[in-house]
This record gives sequence, C-alpha cells and structure tokens, in this order.
Amino acid sequence: MDRPEKIEPGKSEPEQSDAGNGPRTWKLTLSYDGTDFFGWQVQPDKPTIQGKLQAALGRITGESPLPQGSGRTDAGVHALAQVASFSLNAPIPAENLQRALNRTLPPSIRVLDARTVENSFHARHSAIAKTYEYRIFRDALCPPFLARFVYPCPWPLDFSKLQASAQALLGEHDFLSFAATDPDLTTRLSPQGPDQSRAVALTFTTIRTIFASAWEQRQIDEGELWIYRVRGNGFLHHMVRNLVGTMLEIARGQIAANAIPDILAARSRGAAGPTAPAQGLFLHSVEYGKEG
Repeated sequence: MDRPEKIEPGKSEPEQSDAGNGPRTWKLTLSYDGTDFFGWQVQPDKPTIQGKLQAALGRITGESPLPQGSGRTDAGVHALAQVASFSLNAPIPAENLQRALNRTLPPSIRVLDARTVENSFHARHSAIAKTYEYRIFRDALCPPFLARFVYPCPWPLDFSKLQASAQALLGEHDFLSFAATDPDLTTRLSPQGPDQSRAVALTFTTIRTIFASAWEQRQIDEGELWIYRVRGNGFLHHMVRNLVGTMLEIARGQIAANAIPDILAARSRGAAGPTAPAQGLFLHSVEYGKEG
C-alpha cells in the first residue's frame, strides 16, 4: 500500500505573485494511463483521476480540494500533459508536494510538475488551446504491450484520404455533427427552471476553431503507427474520437472522400462516422497565456 509522505511547511513559492497568508493556487501537470479509470471526473464508487488526486491531496495535506482539470478525459483516455488547478492553505514547497503526490498516487498517474500560480488561474477557463493525439496501429498483430495505447486497424486504409480529410477540418466550424451529447450540459440544464435553462443553453456553442490537423506515419520497433494530431481552441464531448472514426471510414471508402464539408453543414451526429475507441486517444498538451 502506498504511504503518504510527510511534508514540512515551507516558504511561499516565488511564482505566486499574489500569495499572502491565505490559500494559494496550485497548477499541476499530470501524465496518466487512463485504461483502468472511469475518466477524469469524480464518480461514486468508481476510480477516476480527479478522485485519486483529491484523495492523495487529503492524505498528504489534510485538505481535500477538488482539482479542476483542463478537460474531462473519458474512460480509457490517456494524458501526456493534463493540467489541474486547486487551492491549498498549507505553505508547502512545490518539490515536496510533487514528490509526496508521486509516492501516494497509483503508478499509472504521475505528477510531472507542481507549482503555485496567480490566484486568477483556472486549469479549464484559462486554457487558450489544447492538442490531442490519436494513435492507430497498422500491422496485422498488435503487440500486447501496445494494446492499451493504440487502436489496431489492420484493414486497408488510404493515407492520402486521411490527410485530405484532416485538412478539411482546419478553421472555424460548427462541429455539432462530431459531438456526443454533453452530460455536463445536460446536468446543468435539467434541474433548473425554463428561464435559467434557456440562459445556459444560449451560452453553449458547438463552434470551435482548429489551428492544426494532420496525420503522420511513424515506424516503431513493433510496426507502424499512424498518428493524428489536432490543435484547437476547444473540443466538444467525444469530438476527437468522432473525427477519427469518420476519417477512418473515409479512408476505408465507406464515406465519400470529400464528405467533411457536407458532414459539418449537416449539424447532425448521424451524418458523421462512428466513435473511435478510447484507448488510442491522448490529451497531448494544454496552452495558457501569461497567467498560466
């Protein structure tokens, strides 16, 4: 069993410009294997990344803030650099907190960096761009040591169609056709009165801007990976997996090669292709302005 590391109070961190005697805002950068978790967000009686991190903070500091992530990765989705923020009253040196968390968290979750930041920082609201990566394995037999982190696709695929489809996604579009129903939005709408529900709905938009969208072919010792990387100002629920599933159907010849503009214009989930499996998806990185 992991044991929490005892940490001694220290001086205020230099990066916390508005720190006083009150709570300080922390920014953590995390990497995790999401295979054995039910996603980021806390769920009753189920292991989640947010839940494990909150429990570890409680064991170490005696405080139990609910860490806010840059986004809610789904069950089975991984992260190379997820960002979380929360407040703590204890004046703990950053290196001590990072070390203690890595001793307390399960080995499938690692804290890559811990630091205090401006109190205005929020992992989700302060983000200006995110990058996701999706990996498919192209050889006939997927090695067991890769199976948790790739989607095996041994059938014939036209790489040029994949690349053309990815390029068609660049720019600002309404991505409703590639969005699953957002459970967070549903929860926010359902218990409220009609006026409040209408106000929340009016603030929600399915328009997003994609800054970069491309596939690459990469040779590894075990075979060949095709990797899709997409960078945008935000992503809808299941959006990247739905994009990948649709592009793969185009590359198989099941959907017309030039279908992306028509799918976007349809604004209907039924117009797009299937949802690609979770295990191939990674939150690659999150970008912030000067406050982050």
